[in-house]
Amino acid sequence: MSPLPTTTAYLRVHRQSFHDKCLIGEVSAGGFEWEFQWAFDRGELRVEPSLGRALIEDALMRFLVKTDYHLEAGGDYKFTVRSRF
Repeated sequence: MSPLPTTTAYLRVHRQSFHDKCLIGEVSAGGFEWEFQWAFDRGELRVEPSLGRALIEDALMRFLVKTDYHLEAGGDYKFTVRSRF
């Protein structure tokens, strides 16, 4: 059995506000780039532009939920998406 395809996604946090309960940043993978806003109190994720959004949205949400208290404004992070873009 061959290994599953993967793509590395790179995330940068621009702003984190506990007062507004949101995290704002950008994510890129496989030649695509998106900006995101995550309202962590409601678990709502907005990803723009819509081009390629379906490729990253679920993996990004899982990463954010898993690492939310470890993310800081100005930080650069990466995670693996189990598909090839």
